[in-house]
Amino acid sequence: MQLQEQRYYSPEEYLELEVNSEERHEYIDGQIILMTGGTPNHNQIAGNFYTALNFALKRQPYQVFITDQRLSIPNRRIHTYPDVMVVKTPLEYQEGRRDTLINPIFIAEVLSKSTKSYDRDEKFAAYRTIPSFQEYILIDQYTMHVEQYFKTDNNKWIFSEFEDGEVTLNLASVPCQILLADIYDKVDFNAQE
Repeated sequence: MQLQEQRYYSPEEYLELEVNSEERHEYIDGQIILMTGGTPNHNQIAGNFYTALNFALKRQPYQVFITDQRLSIPNRRIHTYPDVMVVKTPLEYQEGRRDTLINPIFIAEVLSKSTKSYDRDEKFAAYRTIPSFQEYILIDQYTMHVEQYFKTDNNKWIFSEFEDGEVTLNLASVPCQILLADIYDKVDFNAQE
């Protein structure tokens, strides 16, 4: 991600600019940040995960989104585009909008060198302010490594991590299981970023 010019924008100014932009930008508390393109591995992993979720959740009360669906996190004044997001229907929109969701139950992010610290810390903290949010998956694109966080009834977060391709990732928030090898199908760990 690259920072746009250093000036404060209101959420309304951001949304007006974003609707008319050919590029995607995140909005973080007054700053507009250009989202750079992902690597082939990043794209492959997000696509594999989206496909598995979409298939597992067909004819169920969930919708699965990939990369281009905007999410509003009003408590942190953030608008972002998660790599993969699941929303329980009915969809809930930001007030006055039909292009910005507010009620995900599940989010997955594919980690890059430039965003992994932000995705693990500040972004996860922001996601946790969303009342419907129950599960977060972080997927490394440089080695087979998946982190799973899910919320329990008493608002505690359980952490698990996986590195074996033959292990099945059992999602806690939605009825879906996926083999790690399937998440990483066609991913080339030798490719240069």
